[in-house]
Amino acid sequence: MTSYLHFAREMRLGRLFRHGDDRLLITPLDHSVTDGPVVPRGSSVDRLTGQLAAGGVDGVVVHKGVLRHIAPSRFAGMSLIVHLSASTRHAPDSEAKYLVTAVEDALRLGADAVSVHINMGSADERQQIGDLGRVADLCDRWNLPLLAMVYPRGPGIRHPQAPELVVHAATLAADLGADLVKVPYVGNVAEMRDVVAACPIPLLCAGGPRRGSGTDVLAFVRDVLLGGAAGVAMGRNIFQAADPRRMAARVAGVVHGEPQPHKADETEGQRDERTEAVLA
Repeated sequence: MTSYLHFAREMRLGRLFRHGDDRLLITPLDHSVTDGPVVPRGSSVDRLTGQLAAGGVDGVVVHKGVLRHIAPSRFAGMSLIVHLSASTRHAPDSEAKYLVTAVEDALRLGADAVSVHINMGSADERQQIGDLGRVADLCDRWNLPLLAMVYPRGPGIRHPQAPELVVHAATLAADLGADLVKVPYVGNVAEMRDVVAACPIPLLCAGGPRRGSGTDVLAFVRDVLLGGAAGVAMGRNIFQAADPRRMAARVAGVVHGEPQPHKADETEGQRDERTEAVLA
């Protein structure tokens, strides 16, 4: 039986892993602070979030201010992860990350979990690792799940997807108290299995840069799962798709083992008018 002291944490993790299959599809939307707007022209963050929910995404990562522009009903069947870290690509050191939201504020906003970003090997690593430790302590106090996004990045990092670096990133997150970790995919199923085997917490692979087609995206997700990962945290390849809802549904189908529609990949650019009417 779950300890009373950990009841809230288990409840929130249960919302994230709502399918009961230990698999997870997260869509980060925090790129808007780092790189600029993520919402397609003519749409809105509320509409995009609705498309992700309709497509079966398990949780989205957003910054606190974005929630002012999203209807709470979008999270009826999807978890809210509030991102605590920020930086922009225009900074002198774009690999430096700073905390911009408190754990208590995320709780007040209704978060099911929070996330922090750490660039392992960066010039600012000391601050970022310290922030991770402090956030983990607060999450433990409030029984709030913590997702650590850890990337090998810095002056001395030549091959950020090297297995020895990715496994270090994963175990760093676990050792400092994270409940989940997001790391780069190492590019090889067998080596990914070794990374996962060394990590005692659920591991998600970052979706990475845009891929050539929906077929390429799904092939990547299958390799990630064959490598033993719990799922993917996929942003650009979903929210930049011509039809984010359909792309999310296709990825969710792979992650959760549901049958895939047998349609030509070219239909990726076509929108489902019935769903568009519901989400409008």
